[in-house]
Amino acid sequence: MKWGIIGTGNMGAVLVTAFLESNVIDQESLYVSNRTAEKAYALQKKYPQIHVKENIFELIEHVDTIFLCVKPIDMIDVLREIQPILDEKQLLVSITSAMSVEEIESLVDCQVARMVPSITNHALAGVTLLTFGSRLDSFRKELFIKRCQQFSEPVEIEENIMRIASDIVSCGPAFFAFLAENYIKDAANRTEVTTEQATQLMEKMFIGFGKLLSENHFTLNELIEKVCVKGGITGVGIASLEENLNGLFEKLINQTHHKFKEDKEMIANKLK
Repeated sequence: MKWGIIGTGNMGAVLVTAFLESNVIDQESLYVSNRTAEKAYALQKKYPQIHVKENIFELIEHVDTIFLCVKPIDMIDVLREIQPILDEKQLLVSITSAMSVEEIESLVDCQVARMVPSITNHALAGVTLLTFGSRLDSFRKELFIKRCQQFSEPVEIEENIMRIASDIVSCGPAFFAFLAENYIKDAANRTEVTTEQATQLMEKMFIGFGKLLSENHFTLNELIEKVCVKGGITGVGIASLEENLNGLFEKLINQTHHKFKEDKEMIANKLK
């Protein structure tokens, strides 16, 4: 088993870490390539036995599974570039939510899957969203799912909810980190707590919060009920949140879906 990663930006680098730290693959069996070669060589400094290929054709010749971690705008050009050398026995895995497996299959002759990762996979946790093409045989599909289980909880997802699922799984950590940073900033501005103190407390709260969920102590709703004593401070705070949300997440969903629609239209136009 040899895997290759084309594109070692944020998510490509997350996958390198997830694959190697979970021992789903060893360093000698991992090949990486990036348009800016320095990024790939930077990963090699951390994992010295991985192979860096400055030419993506050389990478493809050495591996049986290729993870395509490029921006949506570059997807079709890269697919058309590599199509002639892809073998039908190889598995091509895209991490781009905006391009369906059916659209990818229209451009290549190999087996196809899509895996939308999360930054949480860096810690060998969280979810990976999976969709599979029609040419992928059942044995290889099950084997791929089992390998994903070594660094995440793989969830096979329907195309019609891919965007909102990606919002929650992949974008969610950034969204909630942004909310936490704003809470920290206002706490430091309005009270005597320092930014450093508030940051430390917030981070430790998140760690404990995650542990409560991961160990199945409480559901989200049960957490609210347990902390929110009737007539208490938490209740006042939640009432304030309810009053001031002003459709925050509805607006967020509208914006992410609008961008998703733009990306899909751009891909559809390039496919013509």
